[in-house]
Amino acid sequence: MPFVSIRISGSATKDQKAGIVADVTQSLVQRLGKNPAAVQIVIEEVSTENYGAGGQLLVDRDAPKTAPNTPAQEDAHAEPSR
Repeated sequence: MPFVSIRISGSATKDQKAGIVADVTQSLVQRLGKNPAAVQIVIEEVSTENYGAGGQLLVDRDAPKTAPNTPAQEDAHAEPSR
C-alpha cells in the first residue's frame, strides 16, 4: 500500500489539498497500477515561521521589503533641515 507524505510551506485551501490528493492518487494508479483505495496521502502544512532555507526563515525571506527613507519620501511640507 503506497503511503505518500507531502509537506508544504504555508497553507493551502481545502480544494487545493483535495486536488493534490486526487492527482497523486491518479499518478500512482497509472504509473504503478496501485488500487486507489490503498493509496494513503498525508499533507502537512509547515508554518513559514518554522521553515528555513538558505540560512533564513521563509517568513523573513518572503516579507515585503521596505526601502529606507530618501529625501523624496520625506514629508514635503516639513521645514528643510539646516
